[in-house]
Amino acid sequence: MAGSSPSPSSAGGSKGSPHIPARRRVRLAAALALVGGLAGAAAATPSFAAYGNDEGAAPERHDAASTSPFTGLPAQRNPVLAVKIDNHKDARPQTALEDADIVGVEKVEGGLGRVFAVYSSHYPESLGPVRSAREYNVEQMRMFQRPALAYSGARAAVVEKIKKSPLYGVSHDDHPDAYERGGDNEPPHNLYGHPDKLLEKAPKASKAEDIGFRFGAEPSGGTPTGEQTVDYGSSRTTFNWSANEGRWLVSFDGEPAKGTSGKRLGGKTVIIQKTEMPPDSSGKTPYIETVGSGEATVLRDGKAFTTKWERESATSDTTYTLSNGERMPFDRGQVWLVYQER
Repeated sequence: MAGSSPSPSSAGGSKGSPHIPARRRVRLAAALALVGGLAGAAAATPSFAAYGNDEGAAPERHDAASTSPFTGLPAQRNPVLAVKIDNHKDARPQTALEDADIVGVEKVEGGLGRVFAVYSSHYPESLGPVRSAREYNVEQMRMFQRPALAYSGARAAVVEKIKKSPLYGVSHDDHPDAYERGGDNEPPHNLYGHPDKLLEKAPKASKAEDIGFRFGAEPSGGTPTGEQTVDYGSSRTTFNWSANEGRWLVSFDGEPAKGTSGKRLGGKTVIIQKTEMPPDSSGKTPYIETVGSGEATVLRDGKAFTTKWERESATSDTTYTLSNGERMPFDRGQVWLVYQER
């Protein structure tokens, strides 16, 4: 049952994964009513498919109040749910990454990669596999102000830091009823979360607001690029431009990345953000610095654009600026954000 919620706002999402056992679920509209009286608004959210293609190409003019600041597409400003997703080879394929507004790739210990996914425009019925949080996630996720952060396990010091932060930490340890194990993978790669139940635990989670992304027509310049890879040592993430699909198709460790829905993963815009990654307080895990500034390569429309990223504080937007001083416009649709050590 790892498919999209039956809510109209989830049209075009992942469907019918065999990896989650069937069970009766609370409809997403009821969950939204609990977290903010949004059931009616969610039911009125237009299907992305109604705009003409899988990526939900937005009409030229639409009300900013009903536009996602994360994708530039029509969407209600629903609560933000951030989820730590497993990307170990034994955890693939993941469930419902294609439904996220933003998908991030992070370096963890041993040169491995981990994924996070941010949902707000619409929520799938199930997602995962869910894995552990890291120390840097607290500062990183504050860009969404006070989101719900779903994760499974973390060092005691990290758990304490999350609990002391403004984030709604919805861990498997504290809220097992929001998760279930299932599918063909062995533990710990088989834990799935249910957004309706996760959001019930975060009744005042922040709604989607501007985090610095800008959307618009392709700017002049850029270098024609067909492929870009970020290598962490023990894991690689590669993006290949598909002119036919008009998006960047993702591969993990040389293998095409697909969801349990069977859909190939990929985004309209890819940000490769170069930053420092010193050891965290454990001395073993990289601490990805998301406050500061540096170079970022933005991929869109088959081209690579060199930009400067800047974020002044944990609660500040992250801006991406071209050499002429103008903000880099992203293509409308799912955004992938990959951190690369400089």
